[in-house]
Amino acid sequence: MAEVRAGDLVEALDEASLSRFHLRAVLVSGMGFFTDAYDLFVIGIASTLIAKEWHLSSGQLALLNSTMLAAAFLGAMVFGRFADLGGRKRVYWLVAVIMVAAALGSALSPSFWVLIAFRFLLGFGVGGDYPVSAVLMSEYANRKDRGKLVGMVFSTQALGLIVGPLVALALLGAGASNDVAWRTMLALGAVPAAAVVYLRRKMPESPRYQVQVQGQAEQAASQISSFTRGQVSGDGSGALNQVTPRQQMGLRAFLTNRRYLILLAGTAGTWFLLDYAYYGNTISTPQILGLISPHASTMTKIALQLAIFVVAALPGYVLAIAYLDRIGHRRLQLTGFAVMGLCFLVIAAVPGMTTMVAPFLLVYGVSYFFTEFGPNMTTFVMPSEIYPVDMRATGHGISAGVGKLGAFIGVFLFPVLETSFGLRGTLLLTAGVSVLGFALTLVLPEPAGRSLEDIAADTPTVSAQPLRVADQASAP
Repeated sequence: MAEVRAGDLVEALDEASLSRFHLRAVLVSGMGFFTDAYDLFVIGIASTLIAKEWHLSSGQLALLNSTMLAAAFLGAMVFGRFADLGGRKRVYWLVAVIMVAAALGSALSPSFWVLIAFRFLLGFGVGGDYPVSAVLMSEYANRKDRGKLVGMVFSTQALGLIVGPLVALALLGAGASNDVAWRTMLALGAVPAAAVVYLRRKMPESPRYQVQVQGQAEQAASQISSFTRGQVSGDGSGALNQVTPRQQMGLRAFLTNRRYLILLAGTAGTWFLLDYAYYGNTISTPQILGLISPHASTMTKIALQLAIFVVAALPGYVLAIAYLDRIGHRRLQLTGFAVMGLCFLVIAAVPGMTTMVAPFLLVYGVSYFFTEFGPNMTTFVMPSEIYPVDMRATGHGISAGVGKLGAFIGVFLFPVLETSFGLRGTLLLTAGVSVLGFALTLVLPEPAGRSLEDIAADTPTVSAQPLRVADQASAP
């Protein structure tokens, strides 16, 4: 009975019509991810104010901009693994609590090193939010709209990109001092995170995880039926697409399995390369604008950064959501990397591109559009799909963590590379990174439109303890 029920429940999730419960799950995950994005990107603006107030050296500025990303590397791996071992829901609200405390601590920091410590804690929580937000939404989603739904969660990053500069412009325009402005910007990150703590505790555990890992088919059916108000239920009235019990895989077996190593090279490698290019350029955008327009005021640079996000990045997010499942997740990632590489090559190779504001912003904006309408979206979505349920958060966490390592390197090295090679040389390197991202994407399968269980069936199992649902299924 448990196996039949499990099969019915998974089939019901896969074939459910897009409805209110999906949007509710998107909202709860998205609010947390908005906080992640706001906290990660606002430091690019806040650090320019902090540097003036505290007279930071270039090394201190680089450390401030990149500390949170280094911590996110650890947080994604630790909490991703914990989400597979202890459950998604437990990690879901815990990381939100960490983000509240760390955002407030950052805003109240009395010195540089205290600020670094709280930014590290904040990054640890943000890193943990990446795998659990993506995986939970993926496991709630139906088969046809999974990319769209996980992409909607990720697209709240766009709001974080826009809200940060808007807050900065409002504060500085109102005459706030640099000290008040940056502290307020950092403190505001605690507000949505606090709301998320409550909302996430109300969410049920992933039904796929409950059935296939915890062996709690009855409880999963009851909880998801209540959460969806009866729109999704497994009532035992059919046995199509029954869940095939998997065997649990340990971390060592996962990391030594050739097939999974290839998949990790694809998901973690492309995320690393994307984040190297994306975060290095995004967080350093005020410095880039200062190089091409050295006499612009701080307000002007922030306004230009906001304009780039609104005109170029935001449409990319919107169109990615609309067309991700139609075009294909892998294909969209290939397209995005290709155009990114071409844009950065044009900026680096065409004389005068880095000294003329309008042409630079045009090509830079196109690169931004295809980053969002491409790998910035898909590197978040695909790791939540192509790994089996018992290692899904682990695989996503490793991928996100390695991605944030790339972001850390990109942000930390950007000022150093720019000093050594100039802006053109630095962006030429970024073009090469985009080409490598294109090549690594080729090792990944196309998950769009397929059931998570069908995708998992293409990957090998290992000798280990069977999942408890298998024991239940064989019970009289």
